[in-house]
Amino acid sequence: MQSANMLLKKLVRYSVFPFAAQHGMKKDLFSLSRTLILSHCLKEGSSRSPSEKLDLDAWKEVMKSGSQEVSATASEPKETSTLAAAREILEMWRLAGRLVPENVTEEQLKTFIECPSKSAKKKYLKFLYLKELYKKSEKRKTEERRERRLEMQESTSKTEEPKRNPFLCLWTSSMDKIYNWRVAQSMIFGQPLVFDMSYEKDMSDREVANTVKQLVLSESCNRRSVDPFHIHFCNFKDDSLYHKEFIKHYREAWGKLLITVTDQCYTDIFPKNKLIYLTADSPKVMKTFDHDKIYIVGSMVDKSIKTGVSLAQAKRLGLETAALPLEKYLLWSSGAKNLTLDQMMHILLTLKDTGDWKKALEFVPKRKYTGFVNKPVHELKMALSLINALKLRKRQGELRKQFAKNYYKKLTQK
Repeated sequence: MQSANMLLKKLVRYSVFPFAAQHGMKKDLFSLSRTLILSHCLKEGSSRSPSEKLDLDAWKEVMKSGSQEVSATASEPKETSTLAAAREILEMWRLAGRLVPENVTEEQLKTFIECPSKSAKKKYLKFLYLKELYKKSEKRKTEERRERRLEMQESTSKTEEPKRNPFLCLWTSSMDKIYNWRVAQSMIFGQPLVFDMSYEKDMSDREVANTVKQLVLSESCNRRSVDPFHIHFCNFKDDSLYHKEFIKHYREAWGKLLITVTDQCYTDIFPKNKLIYLTADSPKVMKTFDHDKIYIVGSMVDKSIKTGVSLAQAKRLGLETAALPLEKYLLWSSGAKNLTLDQMMHILLTLKDTGDWKKALEFVPKRKYTGFVNKPVHELKMALSLINALKLRKRQGELRKQFAKNYYKKLTQK
């Protein structure tokens, strides 16, 4: 009898309850099944002994657990039915020609269902559609690039190495020999040009890397000039960041450069009366290029424009300073008067060869000035002051005439 009762419980729990939940008869069937089972147990209870009577608390727990399982099984089909309905709506909209993505995940579908209005749903689907198109285009582009790269590799592997022109090779090697010979001559007889390498602590790693790039361009420009400088890198440390960046650029050629690299200060190598520190902050303006002087350029790229750093260095060492006459020859528009190291190298080489400031200052970026000054600055200032004085006199004369006219009217009225 006990086994039959357990069989009846399982039958009600696993077969009848889910059927009733799907057809909306959960409450009625629950009360009906409870009465049936209880009535059956009550009928049998008359013939049982008191120890075999029904335990109502255990029965309540069994019925509660069964109702929870039924609610869980009922909610799952409801959720799947809403998702399926939403997918059918999306399929209908796609067939109608609306912007609907091809692949929609369950999370995107739930977000679509939770949209408050129809316009919001359309906008969300359009967003997903455009996102899917972007992904497809990116995937197509990467595949095309990969195919082109493979084709180029195959073509280069099939074709033979191009034949080198012997004349060009001879020209290149001969020009390199000429450049190297000129730089070697400048190391013996040329005018020194010093780059101060003591500004690493005032710059970030990125600024040091930019400084080294500009120094590489400066060395290349000096090497190709007719009368090159003898370049000195002073205050240069072997374990510095400058050294690491130079090794990255030159690699094995770093030890073959025809320049002087030393950790000594320039004041220990050259006499102080011949040194001139070029800095944009100097109050003294450079008038002419002196071939007997030794010019010093600070190896610094300062993005934050820390004014006075190189000037303070020169004053601390007791050196003469000078600035390029930019305002004298250029109509300066905006920005600081700091130039890059390769621009300074071009300007100094042109001054050394020609002595013409206009030709030398053509290497200043065009964005920093509007044109060249045709007359000296003091003449322009005098002309401007004269114009202002004439305007002031004319204004004073007009005021006198107006005062006399008003005074005459007042006298006639009286």
